[in-house]
Amino acid sequence: MPELVLVQRDEPIAVVLLNRPRQLNALSAELMDEHVSELQRLDRDEAIRCIVLGGSERAFAAGADIGELAQSSAIELYYAHRIERWDVIRNLWTPLVAAVSGYCLGGGCELAMSCDLIVASESARFGQPETSLGIIPGAGGTQRLTRAVGKATAMDVILSGRLLSAEEALAAGLVARVVAREAWLEEAKRVARDIASKGPVATRLAKEAVDRAYESTLQLGVEYERRALYLSFASEDAKEGLRAFTEKRKPDFKGR
Repeated sequence: MPELVLVQRDEPIAVVLLNRPRQLNALSAELMDEHVSELQRLDRDEAIRCIVLGGSERAFAAGADIGELAQSSAIELYYAHRIERWDVIRNLWTPLVAAVSGYCLGGGCELAMSCDLIVASESARFGQPETSLGIIPGAGGTQRLTRAVGKATAMDVILSGRLLSAEEALAAGLVARVVAREAWLEEAKRVARDIASKGPVATRLAKEAVDRAYESTLQLGVEYERRALYLSFASEDAKEGLRAFTEKRKPDFKGR
C-alpha cells in the first residue's frame, strides 16, 4: 500500500503531502489520522520552524471521503471526533503554509483555511459544495470562509456551489499569493523558509496575535498583542536579534 502522507525534511522546514492521488486526496479518516499525527510530530521538533502542507498538482484535497460519510451515522461521526482533527491542525504552534494546486473543496478547503496562510497555483479552485450533498460544511467552512471573503461571497460559494478561481480567492482575501502552475510547491517552500528565518518565539507569538485579531474584538486583540510584545522581549532571541542588527550581522536564533 502506498503511503498516505509523504514527509520531506529540509531543515528548518518540512513538507507534508497528502497522497491519495486516485481519489484526489479525499480526506478519509485514515488519511486525516496519519496526516495529523505527522503534523503533531513535526510540531514538537525544534529543528522544524515552518511546515508546508500540500497535495498534488491536480488536487490539494477534493473534500471528505464521501463513501465513508455515506456509511456513517451522526452518532458515529460524533464519537469518532472526525471534525476535531481540523481543530488540532489549527492549534499547532509551528507556522503552517498551505500549498494549493488544483481542487481545494469541502473539507480540503477547510483544511487549507486551518493553515496560517495559503499559497495558490493559478490552477487552484476553492469551494464548499456540501449543500449539493444535502449537508453543510462542518469543519469551519461557514465561519472561516465568511471571515476571509465576507458574507456575500461566502453565501454565494456555500449556497450555490460556486468555485472561486485563484485570482478571485486572492482578491477576496482567502489566499496570500498566486503563482504559476508549475511553482505552487516551490513558492510555498520559499515562503516557509522566509518564515523559518525569523525568530521562532516572536513568530509564534505573532501568529497567535493575528489569530486573536481574526477571532476577537479590536480591544482584546490589542491587549493580547501588548502582552505578547513584552513576552517576546523576555526571550533570548530578542536580545540576539537586536544585538545582531546593531552589529550588522545575521541573527542566530535559537528559539529560546
